Amino acid sequence: MDVDKPNIIALLTFGKYQQKSKYMSDRHDDSKTLTQRFEMGDIFAEPCPSRDILKHVCSKWGVLILIALRQGTHRFSELRRKMGGVSEKMLAQSLQSLTEDGFVLRVSHHVVPPFVEYSLTPMGEEVADRVAALADWIEVNTPRVLDARKKLER
Repeated sequence: MDVDKPNIIALLTFGKYQQKSKYMSDRHDDSKTLTQRFEMGDIFAEPCPSRDILKHVCSKWGVLILIALRQGTHRFSELRRKMGGVSEKMLAQSLQSLTEDGFVLRVSHHVVPPFVEYSLTPMGEEVADRVAALADWIEVNTPRVLDARKKLER
């Protein structure tokens, strides 16, 4: 995918909030993007509920789960194999958080042997697209980042 800088910025902007949370005061304008609200300081406030959501979505395993599920429904064991290095406990915790946030749908099949499948919800598809754009940028720019690290080591 060939993406220029303005498109990357547009892809990474999480868009407009759909609803106001109880935390947000009336001083907030629904037309403001997450980036604009970030600059206003909401995300810096300790009680801001978006901090937990960001923690779940932007964690190493959260990002990889969202990207993996863009390819379709997966069973737990398939996800674990696909995401090398993740422990069963961390995968289970990350999936639970993303499920609670409404990004992942968990379907338990009551057959013998029982199994569980995970897929993205419509909201999960939205956030996964944005996370994938960030991951794409990182993949494309990894050589530049590694060069910057080498320059600091000298």
